[in-house]
Amino acid sequence: MSRPDYIPSLDGLRGVAALLVVGAHIGFIFPTTARHLVTMGDEAVGLFFALSGFLMAHLYGSRPVTRENVMDFLVSRFARIYPVYLAAVVFVAMLSSMQNLDFVQPIMGGTDFVRHVFLLGSSGVFWSIPPEIQFYLLFPVLWLCMAQPQRYSGLIVGLTVVVVADGLVELPGPGIMLVSKLPYFLFGALAGMMHSYWNSWISSVLTGILTLFLLVVFFTYRHIVSGFSPEFWGLQSAVAAAVIVGLVARQPPIAADVLAAAPIRFLGRISFSLYLFHVPIMFLTRLTFHALMPEPALIVVTLFVAAVGAWFIHETIEVPGRQRLVRLWQDNRSRVVSRKTPADQTDRAIINLQEVEKRLLHGATSTMADQRQVSTTPEAWDEADGVIQDNLNEKRRA
Repeated sequence: MSRPDYIPSLDGLRGVAALLVVGAHIGFIFPTTARHLVTMGDEAVGLFFALSGFLMAHLYGSRPVTRENVMDFLVSRFARIYPVYLAAVVFVAMLSSMQNLDFVQPIMGGTDFVRHVFLLGSSGVFWSIPPEIQFYLLFPVLWLCMAQPQRYSGLIVGLTVVVVADGLVELPGPGIMLVSKLPYFLFGALAGMMHSYWNSWISSVLTGILTLFLLVVFFTYRHIVSGFSPEFWGLQSAVAAAVIVGLVARQPPIAADVLAAAPIRFLGRISFSLYLFHVPIMFLTRLTFHALMPEPALIVVTLFVAAVGAWFIHETIEVPGRQRLVRLWQDNRSRVVSRKTPADQTDRAIINLQEVEKRLLHGATSTMADQRQVSTTPEAWDEADGVIQDNLNEKRRA
């Protein structure tokens, strides 16, 4: 599978979603304005989930499932999320502890703080981070399914049943458990796989117009069509979010011109810091300037300050924190991934036996020679260590 590592339109899509989340929370900061607002925060977060599933499948699905690659993935995801998340939790906890400040989305007390530190909290926007992290922990299983769909067909069927059951019983949302958001991630991952394999499809202008139309409908249908339930979280919206992400990823004309525009991509780049910090920044900005200007002007100022603050946090906390953790991992990677345990020896023996059986089934003429080669060649042992696939030579080439 050939694929570009960076898709500008997806950055823009992330920026649009982040902006809509910010807009949905203006009412928390300016209560008198809330009744005039049409909020689309749930749709934006659902799009974030589908986008996460898409990117994980697209960026990692074609790589061999080795211990090294899985550890690299987990460390990379943790470094991407946790440093700036922890900074946001500490900041909100500090604001929440200040007397007479009355922060709008507080973290109350030591127990609640500890829950958030360990990714089990649900105050404000923090509720959406636990399902994201839980999906990262599940993703190696999906990775196996993508690498060997025939061998792990039972797992694929099981995940399909879970998704269908989720849609039928309408598991509640938001909630901090992955099970209630799993369809968004899984349909997004399916879209990522399709994007990687169907790289010969060239989108047209009509596709771009359709993409923008679907994006507008996705965000507005609950507010303009009578008869729809106000509840957003459901199987149909998960499918719609994945379809939109898949179409945007093809970078169709017109849609790409809009979503890949520099200001929208800028919002996409700082979207995670903006998502985590916009409420406390806007709250403090209103507190500081509320007596100096009318509310409409103050809303514009708070939005601008939130964007500037998010950029500053992105540059000083999010990016450096990620880089330091990844660098620390790289410095110690060889010691961690090469550590051998009895379980490793068992796994290696199973892999070797499967390789011998495979050669026998294909008519190998010298079984003992093959087995001796697999068991004693250092290169074969190194390649087998942590590889959760049968075809070792193919993975070496990859």
